[in-house]
Amino acid sequence: MRAIHVHSFSPFFARHGTKAKPKADRFDLYCTVISALNWRKYNGEIHLVCDKAAAEYYDETGISDIWDKIRIIIPDDLEGINPIIFWAAAKLLALREVCAPAVILDTDFIVWKMLKFGDSIIAAHREDLNPDVYPGVNYFQMEPLYKFMPFDYTVQPLNTAFLYLPDESFKQFYVSMAIDFMKSAMNVSDNLCYMVYAEQRLLAMCAERLKMPVETLLDKDKLFESQNDFTHLWGEKQKMRNNPEAEQSFNNRCAARIRRDFPEYEHMINLIEKA
Repeated sequence: MRAIHVHSFSPFFARHGTKAKPKADRFDLYCTVISALNWRKYNGEIHLVCDKAAAEYYDETGISDIWDKIRIIIPDDLEGINPIIFWAAAKLLALREVCAPAVILDTDFIVWKMLKFGDSIIAAHREDLNPDVYPGVNYFQMEPLYKFMPFDYTVQPLNTAFLYLPDESFKQFYVSMAIDFMKSAMNVSDNLCYMVYAEQRLLAMCAERLKMPVETLLDKDKLFESQNDFTHLWGEKQKMRNNPEAEQSFNNRCAARIRRDFPEYEHMINLIEKA
């Protein structure tokens, strides 16, 4: 099964200015490499779908060989979508251009086994409708002409750190709903609720509306129980940014994993350390 990683530096430039030199955290580079190599080991091809800045960055770091192909199809301006509010907008723009069936895989998500794919949507896990994260639609400040669809708003959102979409027509329906929402949102300071509504809540509600079957890799009520099939850094990333010793420990474990499982890519370790 073909998978895609997605990277746009638009959020980075929005925070640091267009003259800033693109840079990724070292732990993120390690996880990206292991994510791509493990996907190729167990499940098939993986492409990087990105903007020009990301393609140049990975080429300069020297780690671009981890992907089977690099496709520069993300516009630098995200088609006018606010990159601070919608920091993962590039994923939805990428999905629009990639034909289903396909997997979109966050660069901080690692799959450690072979997966089976069928006619069901597969997401990482469900999420509770916590009102602090998933408020009612009255919370959102939208352009006057925008209308919320009559979805079932009780459906639990789907975490998209991993997402398999088997059907092209459903994919385009979901993506069109998400992109329309992002382009219609007013400029606000919220950089969580708007993004997860577009990416995760709309996905679940679109699936419910079109009666698409849904599966998850993980049980949301057992996310913190020990298992060996999937790794998702997510909240650990900020902890490592705040704790250099924790980051170094993680990086050392990643380097050891590359040496053990992918010795032909051991040279990536030096490239990452120099990035």
